[in-house]
Formats: sequence, structure tokens, C-alpha cells
Amino acid sequence: MAGIHGGQIIARALRAEGVEVVFTLTGGHIVPILDGCVQEGIRVVDVRHEQTAAHAAEAYTRLTGKLGVAAVTAGPGVTDTITALAAAQFSGTPMLLLGGRHFIRQEQRGGLQEMDHPQLVRPVTRWASTAWETGRLADYIATAARHAFAGRGGPVFLDVPLDVQADMVSEDSIDWPEGYRPQEPAGPEEPVVERVAELMLRADRPVVFAGGGLRPQTAEALLPVAEALGTMVYLNGAARGALPFGHQLLGNRTRGEAFRDADLVLAFGVDWDFRTGYGAKINPEATVVQVDADATKIGWNRQVHEGIVSDPGRFLSRLDDYKATYGRSNVAAWTNQLRSSEAQKHSEATELADSSDAPIHPEGFGRAVAEFFGTQAIVAVDGGDVVSTTAKWLQVSQAGHVLDPGPFGTLGTGPGYALAAKIVHPEKEVGIVFGDGGFGFNGMEYDTFLRHELPIIGVVGNDGVWNNIKTFHRAFYPDRLVATDLGVRPYHAMVAGLGGHGSFVRKAGKLPAALEAARKSRQPALVNVHMLETFRASSNYEE
Repeated sequence: MAGIHGGQIIARALRAEGVEVVFTLTGGHIVPILDGCVQEGIRVVDVRHEQTAAHAAEAYTRLTGKLGVAAVTAGPGVTDTITALAAAQFSGTPMLLLGGRHFIRQEQRGGLQEMDHPQLVRPVTRWASTAWETGRLADYIATAARHAFAGRGGPVFLDVPLDVQADMVSEDSIDWPEGYRPQEPAGPEEPVVERVAELMLRADRPVVFAGGGLRPQTAEALLPVAEALGTMVYLNGAARGALPFGHQLLGNRTRGEAFRDADLVLAFGVDWDFRTGYGAKINPEATVVQVDADATKIGWNRQVHEGIVSDPGRFLSRLDDYKATYGRSNVAAWTNQLRSSEAQKHSEATELADSSDAPIHPEGFGRAVAEFFGTQAIVAVDGGDVVSTTAKWLQVSQAGHVLDPGPFGTLGTGPGYALAAKIVHPEKEVGIVFGDGGFGFNGMEYDTFLRHELPIIGVVGNDGVWNNIKTFHRAFYPDRLVATDLGVRPYHAMVAGLGGHGSFVRKAGKLPAALEAARKSRQPALVNVHMLETFRASSNYEE
């Protein structure tokens, strides 16, 4: 039988795993892998920074449920992805990073970009190894995928020496793995589901909270359970969109109040970390049920009364079978109380959003952007305060279609996430909400959007400062602020200079038209919006 090189073995194994796209920044140490992708019909999407390739791989998994893959060259190619690996690790997202590696014969001799990558990336991956044998490459890919999807999931790493990639072996000598990992997520035992249904029946003030551990591919199971229970639902991370915009049970401004007074908290794929006050804001008398595929997340920082190791979506689908048990109306007063608080806080935000002053108020920015993207778009968010504000206005109504950086708080994720979204869903509108700080990390990927003809629409909330940090810095050292100001820069001009569409907006009334012009351009576009900053940054630019 004909010979096959190592790069093609890798690509064929990826195809067997369901991979259709590999994100990369080319390099000499991965040429056989990229050639293998070409031969096996895997699309290769190249970027301008390896961090973006790895972010795109993570987003690919989040959007498809399949293994996202990035391939980067040795040495600095791998080190450039560390932040993205850490973001995926903290978010619990499966993905595979393939790294090039120096020739085996150069080991310990100072070859080009010689580095022991697995040792470096182990703290931010679920598994990391080197493939030393060409004939076993398919098995290495299977092992990597098995580790990536275990439990909640996470990033894995495999580097492959260049000679292992390039060496030829006969096809009939390769053992192509099959059935090497579970295809169904872990489900709960029936008595456990019955116990939770009984707790739901007895509760007067229940709250449902779903987070990043609820995978978009199974999140549709949340809605019927929530509607049968009749109580408010709060979402963060990948769970955003699991309830459609405008649903009467969807809350996004009263979670603290709900936690404070609840007698039952149902947590699905939730981390009790800094984003949730480490669980301390929950009524100490409340019963807490926590469901997660990762056993180490259960009871972390916050005592639970029912800790259940199960895929949250699978648990919800089983719980739906019991809705006749817990479906009742005695929580209506509680739900109406929270809805009334939601309406009051929404009214307060609307009053701020209605301001016609220049620069634009962050609430006005968030509302205009949310109304523009609507319910069907996929929106990547890349920033600090501007993202926190805008997220409360977003109308996205499909789980996983708000792509946020997760608990690691990474900036620079937006271009990679949006890139994957447009590749996976070319028919959908894809946007990025940037802070001006966030844009500075990977804004050059607009060149990538242009080369691949991807009309992604970005909008920058440009207040000219690191606003989140300036607030913090000012609280400690108000008379010695340093490294907090950026200035309101013409980021739109950079995009226009690359060949895309760029515009600058200073007044709230002109923002909707500017966004619509970006859409009509059918080009990669950036709308740069001068936004109000707490300390009134000045602008040198006119509309």
C-alpha cells in the first residue's frame, strides 16, 4: 500500500474526530501538518498571531461541540498561545493545540526554536505530550481527544517533531483507533433526579442559575424545566442565550437579590468564584443543588446540599420528565417580586441610556449595540467594563452565541472567537464588542478578516482609558495615577487603511446609522465610538 507522511496521518485522524477546520499561523515546523490538512480536505484558516488561532479553536468547540484545533510552530509559536490555553482551561473548553517541534536528531543540541513545550504548557492544559513515532500519530490524536472531552473538558497539547511529521510509513501499518472515547455525556441516577424534583416541589423561592458548564449543545433542556418551575433564571458564560431575549423568566439585573432571599438554588455548570461572590451572597438558609460534569467544581467555596456529578444538560433533560411533580404556581409572588425589581433596574439603566450627551453614555452604547445585533447574531465580547454593561442589554437568544472570555478575564479573545463563529456559521451576522483596551491586543486580525473575506462587524466602546483598572487605581492612590490612560485613538482608520470599513461616532443619535452603514458595506468593519469615561476623557476626533 502507498506511503503516507506523518502530517497526513494527523489530518486523517482529525477528520475521524469530526474536525473540519484547523486554525494556524504558518511556520516551518508544521508544514507537513498543514500539507496533511490540504490532502485530507480540512480547511486551513491562517491568522496574524498564534493567540488568535488558539482562541478560534476554543470558540470552534463552543459553537459546534466538536474538537477545535490550532496548529502553531515551535518555540515562540507555542509560547504565544499560553494565554489562550489558560482561558480555555479556566472555561473548561475542550480544544487541541498542535505544536511543531525541532528534529529528534537535534534534541539537546540547540536546534532552531528547540524547547520542551509539554513541560511549559502542562499547568494550563488537561494533558500534554510529545509524539515520538510516526506510526502512532493517530493514536496520539485519539488520546488527546479523550483527555480533552473528559468531565467538563479542557485544552490539550501535542507537539510533533518535524521529522516525525515528515517521515513516511505504509498506510496498512497504521492502527486507526475507533471507539476511543465516550459519545454520550454522563447522566444522573434516577433516585437523585427524584430527590431534586421533590426539593423543587417544596420550595417557595427557588432560583435557577446556569453557567459555562452547561454546554450550548444541550442547553435547550433548561427552558422547559424553568417554565414548569415558574421562577427566575440567571445565566452567565456559555449559558447566555439559553433563554430567549424578552422571556418573562430571564433575569440579568437581580441575581444578587434572588440569591439573598432564595430558599432553593439550582446551579447547573456554575463556578462559585469571584464572579458569583464565591457563593457567599446566597441565603445561608437556602438549599443548594449543584450539578456539574466536573466533580472538583462541586462544593468549591460554597457548601452544597445535593452535589451531583452529571452533565448539566443531561440532568435537566431527565428533570423535565418530572415537571408534573414540581410544576405549580405557588412561586408566582416570588417571581413577580423579582420581575418588578428587574423592571425598576432596567428603567434606571434606560434613563442613563437615553442621554443625548457626547461622549456616549456606556448604557446608551450597550443598548444601541444590542438593538443592532438583535436576537440572531453571534457576538464576541472583548473588554472589561464595556462588556459588563453591554452584556445586560444583549438580545442574543441562542446558547453559546455570546462568546465571552470566561473566568480568566482574558483580553484579545474577540477576533479569534468571531473568526471561528463566521467560519462555522457563514450565514449569520457576527459581531465583536471591544473595549479600546481589548482592541489593542489583536486588532490586526482585521487583516485576517479581509484576506478570508469575512464581513465581521466590530464596535469599540472607546473611553480612552483602562477604565476598570483606573477606577481601582484611583481608589487606592488617587493622587498618583499611572499607566491608566490610552487616549481616544482612531482605531477605525487602521481598519479602513487595511481595506475595510471604518467610522468614528461621537453622538448617541448617530450610532445606529453608523452601525447600519457598517452592515451595508459588506466588508470587515469597525465602528469606533467615543464613550463616556468616569473621569471624562477628552477626544481629539470629531464625527
